[in-house]
Amino acid sequence: MTTVTSTHDGAGSAPEAAALHEIVEGVFAWVQPDGTWWINNAGAVSGPDGTIVVDTCATEVRTRRFLAAVGAATGDAPLTMAVNTHLHGDHTYGNSLLPSSTVLIGHEAMREGLLTDPIIDGCPPVWQPVPDWGGVTRRVPSVVLRSDLTLFTGSRRVDLLHPGYSAHTTGDVVAWLPEERVLFTGDLIFHGVTPLVFMGSVEGAIASLGWLADFGADHVVPGHGPLIDGAALPGVLADVERYLQLVLRTARTGLDEGLTPLEAAQRCDLGEFAAWPDAERLVLNLHRAYADAAGRPFDLLEAIGDAVRYNGGPMASSV
Repeated sequence: MTTVTSTHDGAGSAPEAAALHEIVEGVFAWVQPDGTWWINNAGAVSGPDGTIVVDTCATEVRTRRFLAAVGAATGDAPLTMAVNTHLHGDHTYGNSLLPSSTVLIGHEAMREGLLTDPIIDGCPPVWQPVPDWGGVTRRVPSVVLRSDLTLFTGSRRVDLLHPGYSAHTTGDVVAWLPEERVLFTGDLIFHGVTPLVFMGSVEGAIASLGWLADFGADHVVPGHGPLIDGAALPGVLADVERYLQLVLRTARTGLDEGLTPLEAAQRCDLGEFAAWPDAERLVLNLHRAYADAAGRPFDLLEAIGDAVRYNGGPMASSV
C-alpha cells in the first residue's frame, strides 16, 4: 500500500492532515486523522469506466480536498457513481459537491434518514466549535438498495451489501471488492475510536462484527481511524466487541439497579477503553440499549443532553 497523495502538514485533526492512500492499484482510501466527531474516512475505486466514490465528508472544505486528491490520483476520471455507507453527515454532507451526473446510491433507510436530518440545516451547540459545513446542501441517493447491489467500472466489481439488521444504523452498507479483497466498512468499524450505535442496535453491531470477519478481507477501510490489514483485523474486531459487550453489561446492571443511562455511565469503569476518544458516546450507546431493552422509542434529545452532561460541557469537534 502506498500513499499517493498527502496534504499532511502536522496539523493534527485539521483538514490538512488528511491523506489519500492507494491500497491496491486504483483503489484508494481517504484517511482523516484523528477520526473523532465528524472526521471520517472515505474512498474511491477507479476503473476503465470511471471512478466510484465511497462516501463524502462532513464539510465543503474537507470534501473538496478529498475530491481534488481523487482527481489528481485518477487523472480526473469521471465520478460515475457514489455510495453512502450510512446516513450520518460526516459521510454524506459533501454529496452535493459531487458532479450532478454522478449517480448517488445508498440503502433505502439511509435515504429516508438523510431526508429528515435536521443537523445539516443548523447544528446545535452541543459540539464546540459548532461545525461549519460550508457550501453544502442536502443531496440524497437517487438509487437505493434493500439488501445488495453490484456496481462495475469496466471489469472491476464492487458489491454493496447490507447486513440484514440494524447495527451502526438501520441502513448500513459495506462496499466489497471481491477480487482485490478490499472492504470499506463505513461505521461498522471504529478503529481506536469509541464506537457509536445510538441510531442502530448494540446487539446488531456486535453481530455485524462476525459478518465483517467472514469476508476474509486483506485490506479494510474503517469509517474512522487508521487502515487495517487482514492480519490485524481479528484484533480490531475483538476490541470493538469487548467495548460493545461492556455497554450491554452496563445497561443490564443499570436497569437492574434502577439507574438512568447517565447514572449508569457515570458509574461505569471504561478500563481499557478510557483512552479512546469521544468517551461520552457511552451515554448515547446506553440510551440505545435501554430503549431496546424496554421496547420504547429512542429519545435523541434526552440522549444528547445526557452526553453533554457526562462530558461536562459540549463535545469537541474539529470541523
